Amino acid sequence: MSLSYQVFDNLQQHKARLLGSASLGNGLGLASWYNDDDLIKLDNANHHTLSLYLADGYQSYFQTASGWQNGGAPDKLCLMPKDYASTWHLRGPLSFMHLYFTDQHLREHAEQTWDRSPASLTLDERLFADDPHITLLYRQFLLSHDWHNPADRLALSSATSLILNHLLKHYVHLGWQEVKVRGGLSPYQLQQVLDYIDSHLEQPLLLSDLAREAHLSEFHFARMFKHSKGVAPHQYVMGQRLARAEQLLQRTSQPLTEIAMQCGFSSLSHFSNRFRQVHGRSPSLLRADLSN
Repeated sequence: MSLSYQVFDNLQQHKARLLGSASLGNGLGLASWYNDDDLIKLDNANHHTLSLYLADGYQSYFQTASGWQNGGAPDKLCLMPKDYASTWHLRGPLSFMHLYFTDQHLREHAEQTWDRSPASLTLDERLFADDPHITLLYRQFLLSHDWHNPADRLALSSATSLILNHLLKHYVHLGWQEVKVRGGLSPYQLQQVLDYIDSHLEQPLLLSDLAREAHLSEFHFARMFKHSKGVAPHQYVMGQRLARAEQLLQRTSQPLTEIAMQCGFSSLSHFSNRFRQVHGRSPSLLRADLSN
């Protein structure tokens, strides 16, 4: 991970085995871990950590003033604010995923959402809690996409934006009413965004890139774009990548690897898998059928 997060660095000094990590374009950190039979002390981190248990965790214990507390299980979340001191005893296996973020991430998101700068914000502590919304975002987006594939960056940035918005509404004390968004993008805004997507399909596209073209916050843009187009931004972009790829397959003799790169896929295998999911056959099979 190119960015330094203290909880991430601390775990690497213990028995925890790092399965994968990534720094997203907006500075958020993601890490997937496995651990077993470990005693971990976390103290004075300068960032927040949102942890979701992916598998096992039944023997995860947290030290309290009255002794060790157990409550771990798959889909349990732990929200640990910055400067939070805790001691954990893992007496059995645990697979878990961390999202690392800072006060600045929350503040910027609050400013974009409410068009006001909060004077202060406080993030709640949660241990062994249930939150189906966060579980859904972790499992269907953060787990199901390739963290290092440029074509998946938009879906990942959209998911983390939704997670921060959910935390702001349910776990952060601000005391503000959210601005209601009605209607979709203006025709001019929509055309600006669509033109930008069309001219940058070969590049990684983040939600922040598209929101900037419409001069909106990421949260407002995502809602208004879906109202205008009927699909989320990352779904639309993936559809455009595949549509361009189909045109190149039909109209050119370019190698499949070149087509994949021109359409924003980081590898031929990723391109082929996505293409097959939508069209029911591989790019090479479609090209072979066209030549007959």
